[in-house]
Amino acid sequence: MLRGNVVELAVAVVIGAAFTALVSSFTSSFVTPLIGLLGGGGDAGGTATVNGQVFTWGAFIGAIITFVLTAAVIYFAVVLPMKKIAELRARGEEAGPTASTDVELLTEIRDLLRSSAGMAAAPAPSVGAHGERLPPQV
Repeated sequence: MLRGNVVELAVAVVIGAAFTALVSSFTSSFVTPLIGLLGGGGDAGGTATVNGQVFTWGAFIGAIITFVLTAAVIYFAVVLPMKKIAELRARGEEAGPTASTDVELLTEIRDLLRSSAGMAAAPAPSVGAHGERLPPQV
């Protein structure tokens, strides 16, 4: 599992909200007037009236365009790169984050102190201070 998922998720939500506002503005400023022109222009452009009921098909088309643009950018800017990173990690080409255990760190510190004092490193015990089995040391 990737570390920092909560922070990445929070950043993604904020950027996604800002991007959605940008695409909505683009749609209302450029796409909706174009749909209105294609639908006859004027105040009635992008609408249809049937038995006194007004259907704003232009607004619906604009919403579809907003959704498609937002989904495409999120997919190509977020999903595909994350898939590529996951594939690289699965193949071992990119090392994922590794966390050392306390025992490994303490053993490394002990060995460094012994080597600086001119002493040979002692073999690691197989049983810990509380009776638990320790992993074999290399």
